[in-house]
Amino acid sequence: MRVSLILGALLSGLALVAAAVSFFWTPADVTQLAIAQKLLPPSAEHWFGTDHFGRDMLSMIMVGARTSIAVALVAVGIGMGFGVPLGLVAAARSGSWLDETIMRGNDLVFAFPSLVIAILITAALGPSATNAIIAIGIFNIPVFARVTRGAALPLWTLDYVRAAQVAGKGRTRISLQHILPNVASLLIVQGTIQFSLGILAEAGLSYVGLGAQPPTPSWGRMLAEAQTMVALAPHVAVIPGLAIVVTVLGLNLLGDGLRDALDPRLRRSP
Repeated sequence: MRVSLILGALLSGLALVAAAVSFFWTPADVTQLAIAQKLLPPSAEHWFGTDHFGRDMLSMIMVGARTSIAVALVAVGIGMGFGVPLGLVAAARSGSWLDETIMRGNDLVFAFPSLVIAILITAALGPSATNAIIAIGIFNIPVFARVTRGAALPLWTLDYVRAAQVAGKGRTRISLQHILPNVASLLIVQGTIQFSLGILAEAGLSYVGLGAQPPTPSWGRMLAEAQTMVALAPHVAVIPGLAIVVTVLGLNLLGDGLRDALDPRLRRSP
């Protein structure tokens, strides 16, 4: 196994474990305020210190991981659920009006920066984790559609696909039975990358107040709340920032490792 795959799995797994454990246990109640203990530095009692409301930072990070991962995971699911079928249809009908319509729709979405689209959608629908999921998911759709179409087009020229056509199989059946299994590895890698970008997008939306709303902890909002207290208590900004960096780095390394492991053509020598 590649070093990037192992390291990426460990870093990503750390965030997933923290999020899973937070459903059952956290060192302290994230909704409980203790103003007398605000901005305490890391210690044996509070490993990551406390924030400006006296809340335990480790507990906030754990529950924030749950929020960020849930938003990114569902958004990627939306992107794959709609984008992959659109990409398969576009590849199966390459050169037709249907293919052109799907691809020009993708270009229209790509004409705007992803974060700008997400901000516009959440500003129109209202700030919430649900609307953040919708916004991020919408941008993921053309990403998966384009990747799927690009990977599927060359497969339609191969002999086993032509043999399936001669045998009387329709385009839909060929897409599901022969094309999709052969592009699945690429889609898994792309899903990992979009997962990391989804976490960044959720943090960005929460930073500007358009993501998960209080009292639900969010890494992005923790950074926003900490920006005026960096000089007084650096840990309130450093810790959520590190959580984002470590998780995104882990997912990118995981995606890189999966690419090497799943596609023999891209394997690199040790």
